[in-house]
Amino acid sequence: MPKLLAILNVIAWSGFWAFGYLAISADPADTGQMTIAAILAATGGALGLWCYFKLVRHSEATGYAKKGLRADRSHLEREYNEENS
Repeated sequence: MPKLLAILNVIAWSGFWAFGYLAISADPADTGQMTIAAILAATGGALGLWCYFKLVRHSEATGYAKKGLRADRSHLEREYNEENS
């Protein structure tokens, strides 16, 4: 599954850059082409981000990458309980 996500990630980012360039370089009078290219670029960017975040989550879960820094928020619950008791 990670290999499939990696391939999809590359294809999605390629679509983002290709259609993004087409949207930017399109003739301003041709709004249809510009709109379709912008929608396809946004779709490619969104799919690329989704795949990237899934790959990061997978690499953290398997131990390939160290887990990100997370704040310890347990003290907030204790403080909240002390204030409301």
